[in-house]
Amino acid sequence: MLPDYAELHCASNFSFLHGASHPEEFVDRAIALGYTALAITDECSLAGVVRAHVACRGKALKLIIGTEVQLTDGPRLVLLACSRRGYGRLAALITQARRAAPKGEYQLFCADLESGLEECLALYVSQGAPDRAALAWLAARFPGRAALAVSLTRGADDAQHLAQSIAAADEAGIPAVAATGALMHVRARHRLQQVLTAIRLNRTLAECGHALTVNAERHLRSRAVLADLYPPALLANAVALAARCQFSLDELRYEYPDEIVPAGSSPASALRALCEEGYTRRLDEIRRLGLDVSARAASLRDQIEHEISLIAELRFEAYFLTVHDIVRFARSRGILCQGRGSAANSAVCYALGITEVDPWRATMLFERFISKERNEPPDIDVDFEHHRREEVIQYLYQKYGRDRAALTAALITYRPKSALRDVGRALGFEPSRLDELNRNLAAWDGRHIHPERLGEMGFEVNSPQVKCWVELANALIGFPRHLSQHPGGFVISRGPLCELVPIENAAMEARTLIQWDKDDLDALGLLKVDVLALGMLSAIAKALALVGARRGAHFGMGDIPPEDSRVYDMISRADTMGVFQIESRAQMSMLPRLQPRCYYDLVIEVAIVRPGPIQGGMVHPYLRRRQGQEAVTYPSEAVRGVLSRTLGVPVFQEQVMQLAMVAAGFSAGQADQLRRAMAAWKRRGGLEPFEKQLIEGMLARGYSRDFAQSLFAQIAGFGEYGFPESHAASFALLVYVSAWLKCHEPAAFLCALLNSQPMGFYGPSQLIQDARRHGVEVRGVDVLESDWDCTLEGDAARLGLCMIAGLSQEAALRLVAARKKPPLPRCKTWRDARALTHAPSPCSRKPARSWGSPAIVGRPIGTPAAPSPCLG
Repeated sequence: MLPDYAELHCASNFSFLHGASHPEEFVDRAIALGYTALAITDECSLAGVVRAHVACRGKALKLIIGTEVQLTDGPRLVLLACSRRGYGRLAALITQARRAAPKGEYQLFCADLESGLEECLALYVSQGAPDRAALAWLAARFPGRAALAVSLTRGADDAQHLAQSIAAADEAGIPAVAATGALMHVRARHRLQQVLTAIRLNRTLAECGHALTVNAERHLRSRAVLADLYPPALLANAVALAARCQFSLDELRYEYPDEIVPAGSSPASALRALCEEGYTRRLDEIRRLGLDVSARAASLRDQIEHEISLIAELRFEAYFLTVHDIVRFARSRGILCQGRGSAANSAVCYALGITEVDPWRATMLFERFISKERNEPPDIDVDFEHHRREEVIQYLYQKYGRDRAALTAALITYRPKSALRDVGRALGFEPSRLDELNRNLAAWDGRHIHPERLGEMGFEVNSPQVKCWVELANALIGFPRHLSQHPGGFVISRGPLCELVPIENAAMEARTLIQWDKDDLDALGLLKVDVLALGMLSAIAKALALVGARRGAHFGMGDIPPEDSRVYDMISRADTMGVFQIESRAQMSMLPRLQPRCYYDLVIEVAIVRPGPIQGGMVHPYLRRRQGQEAVTYPSEAVRGVLSRTLGVPVFQEQVMQLAMVAAGFSAGQADQLRRAMAAWKRRGGLEPFEKQLIEGMLARGYSRDFAQSLFAQIAGFGEYGFPESHAASFALLVYVSAWLKCHEPAAFLCALLNSQPMGFYGPSQLIQDARRHGVEVRGVDVLESDWDCTLEGDAARLGLCMIAGLSQEAALRLVAARKKPPLPRCKTWRDARALTHAPSPCSRKPARSWGSPAIVGRPIGTPAAPSPCLG
């Protein structure tokens, strides 16, 4: 009978250029081999454990959370968490090590483990004969929780190493345990693991020498092989240690910060008070615009009550309060911001000031599939002026501290070009040829490397070396390369964040990030608030400020009249250069055909000119139906309820989710999995696992096969990129605002665009030419008139010194400051000049006629004088 086994030492590819297998591959292989437990122990990292945790759900395999560290002044250790408390200590230790070193490195000393790391196990990892002094130190620091990991890889000295290890463990009074130190899940990954080593060391394989593993034994081996290699006691010890590790990532619980709730209030009462205040303020804004308040007041009140009751039921009040606090700070500093996301267009967010999207203008947007069924925090992204977003980030760090706030990681993975380049260097290809290859590869070459493309560039595709190159590069695609920082996803916690997930330094100064990306956070149900940058918000803020200064009163987005027919006329002519989202050639070609006449038309316009709807064949059917050239039909009333607002064509992600539920019988959880598969940047083909379920579900409910297959073809287009309706609604508001400014305040809009560069599709010259075609007087740069920024002079635009190439802002501001000083008085005699300037003598030797001599003082300025003897 085969012995039980638990692998306690295993490095996935989240050790970054060490391990050669994904965490999920290790899990699947361990299950296939019948292991009782598996520890993912990436080096000073927990970056890969969430992927392994998700893969283990519902499986007969215990996942152990751990890490491997090399002490700067001591041995190499594997540390394993036994409990939630132990996990917190382990994550904090990793944070300490990472924060003490530049990005990508860590530093840890023996002194950092003097406390013994409560409720964690420590395994000594020996590459040769164990250091008995180090073992004694470890046994003293981790009493009853230390062990010696013995790795046998069929080397010539395996027997000697085993005997030495057992003797050293007995002397230290700790158990010896079997541990592979696996770097790959199967033997076939050995070549790739060697290439990863060469890439990490920035050498060719021929130059790596003893840095390479000597054979392919560092993979998950069968229990029969392990029984031949290890004494039964060492295998049993591994299983016994694994049994002591009872922690699961499911135990992690997110707790909202306390600071967001005023003293004496609860989250529910604080949210209701803010909504009441915002409700009154919004009604006042509607009155100022001269619009009917009576009908809107009741509708807005009912919607707010409905949403507050749902938020209270799901206990998400603190989430909305957190976002409101960030927006409140930004507005207090005059930073323009706009919320978007699944909940950002709600009446609550409208009352809180998180969004300016009036629910009255898009009532149908709020009956969507989220809320109770998903039981996860709603998604709210907040865009800020890109020039000032850093102020908001630093506010979060200052308010919550570095130990409670950090950016989400963005996982950078290998793509075809980077995989070919790095593998090619490891195999010894000429760097110049690799650079030429990368210049010629393009995005449309796909996510798989085809040998014929290399043949077109002069490589011998049938040579063994090129075949090996292509094979290894394809295997490397999708592997983690390094952790970068998310554009603005923040995790904020009530207690120390480092006990929830490790924190490390970002490459950018004054930034820190956690070791999990947004997908990991979603998988564990942890809160993330997106603090993003948007260039158009900078331009709109600057344009509104210019307009307000010229009018002599504050002018904001709420002061712009809605549904202006002149604005829609301009948009329908595709006169949209510089307008947010609809200035590209593709959008300009669509506008005359779509002829937007209301806000919701802009919502559709923003979403429909995207790769998802285009590849799904949705654009032309929608246009034909809008123009009356094709009848609008629905196969059922349930489908009508989902697609009526887009004339029977699925345009938004939310509609696809609703269709899956009403037409194919998907559960709420299955529909959410479908949504995740449609997320931006997912690999092509990500929806294929859902095809059979969707089509069979629709057939079972009486829909025709043609309808089912055509609907799936449309849905498949979203696998490349499908736009959420909630995001489109927020973007459509900025489309309208920027179009209104271009239509009614073209000079201010031009100045704002020029002051916000670089952004958009067009350069300053094109924007200036377009403004002049619209009758705007554009005055050139003048050192006597121009400020650093472009400014308004009445109805004319004055170009700023920022438009001069090579002129620094510091130098320009000195010029502006000097120009604004009072002019010097005109002097008639040298006596006046001396009194004004207190000038010293013009030479070091005393001249024959000094500044004080009557011959000079009384002589008018400009009168010639005899040369001074001192000059000789």
